[in-house]
Amino acid sequence: MKTERVTLLTTPEFKAFLAEEARRENVSVAELVRSRCERRAGDDEAVLAALSEQLQAAVAQARRALREGLAEAQQVLATLPSRHVEAGSAGQRAAASPSKAAARKAARRAGAAT
Repeated sequence: MKTERVTLLTTPEFKAFLAEEARRENVSVAELVRSRCERRAGDDEAVLAALSEQLQAAVAQARRALREGLAEAQQVLATLPSRHVEAGSAGQRAAASPSKAAARKAARRAGAAT
């Protein structure tokens, strides 16, 4: 078997980690690195990778929903001062209800995204 040398620069902490892992498995550091790098993904790792992808997609969708909900809430809040001036004190009570509705709608969107 023909071999070649690979030089790897690491932190002292990572070198100590490799040495400890090799000691636990009763192999050399070189054998530890070779065996870990040559190992193929098993069923558990494949399932974990798929779940990770699904989680990343769900997080992205939740972020979009939150941004949309916040934008909608800000639009509603922006209309509140003008309603207050137009309707006087009755406008204060009327203005409180759309903002609660917008908050509930944003919460529903965020819940549906997860």
